[in-house]
Amino acid sequence: MRKDKLYFLTFISISVIFLIIASLGVKYFIKVSANQLIEVQLESSKREANEIAKLISNQLVGGIEKNTVISNIQNTIENTHSGASFICVFNWSGKEVCHPDITKVGQKVNSNQLLLESLSEEDSSDKLYDLLMNRKKEKENDTIGMESEIVYIAPVKDSDLIVAAHANLNKISTQTRKLKTSFYTIFALMGGLIILSSFFAVRIIGSYYEKQLEQKNISLESELVNLSKLNTDLVAYQQKVVKDTNDEQSESESDFGKKRILTYLRNELIPISINKIAYIYTENTITYVICFDGKRTTSSNSLDDIYASLDTSIFFRANRQFIISITGIEKIIKYGNSQLKILVQDADVEILISKNKAAEFRQWLNI
Repeated sequence: MRKDKLYFLTFISISVIFLIIASLGVKYFIKVSANQLIEVQLESSKREANEIAKLISNQLVGGIEKNTVISNIQNTIENTHSGASFICVFNWSGKEVCHPDITKVGQKVNSNQLLLESLSEEDSSDKLYDLLMNRKKEKENDTIGMESEIVYIAPVKDSDLIVAAHANLNKISTQTRKLKTSFYTIFALMGGLIILSSFFAVRIIGSYYEKQLEQKNISLESELVNLSKLNTDLVAYQQKVVKDTNDEQSESESDFGKKRILTYLRNELIPISINKIAYIYTENTITYVICFDGKRTTSSNSLDDIYASLDTSIFFRANRQFIISITGIEKIIKYGNSQLKILVQDADVEILISKNKAAEFRQWLNI
């Protein structure tokens, strides 16, 4: 139940993060794409206006009458205002002489000079969308209800005619809406795919690590069980050794191993019964014998010589430095990688048994 809640919160978190990023990113992408689209159309309109202006100028220079030229241009551009851009021709008085919508011919040109100046700036490419869309909103509130806006003018040389390039605001607005719809659809599909993929990836990775953790827990439980068994067997073995030691008949019949070790305390010779020895260790080439009561004496023999004379059922050579008595062990704990640590009764001593010696130690305890 807790894992399901975690997965659910992960799903919600990824969704919220994606929605925040998408809400900020999609507006930027729409604006950049719309600017590029409008810029392409604007450049196309400018080129067309310049070509028409040059064509009119050449015809007038060639001797064709002005009215004939205007009539030909009108027949050419008639009903072309349904596209994203189109051209018209007006004279210096501002009266339309050619227009795709023939009902506009003879009317005054209604254009925004500020818009023309803004669009003629070199850095206008980054604000085309805002300029035209703001103009679109202004015209929606206008009682005249015009649908287009002049974005470029090209005067005809040696004539009172001017060719104007129009941007069809309704068409551009429709293209922008389609662009928005496409972007939102793409972001929605991409978002759904990313969120679902992330959700399943989290579940798969989480399940993998849960299995790894479960295996570690099982291994740890197994080690704890083995360690518990080791300590239980230790107690049983200690009780058995104590019982055998206190059994006078067993002691008299046993001939294996020494019953005492001859030690020194300063200049005094002191025999120590093996039953009183907790552990023996060497330090700086000196061998020390430690009893359960904390008494410490020294021996002239090395650890190897002493261990060779001891009962190996009672004493164990833990490492190069220590010999430990079975009755001196207080607790066995796990240490490091498959190593064991021996705690000695009533003594601040920790004896380490290496990985290689651990198996021998378990066998010594009859495990």
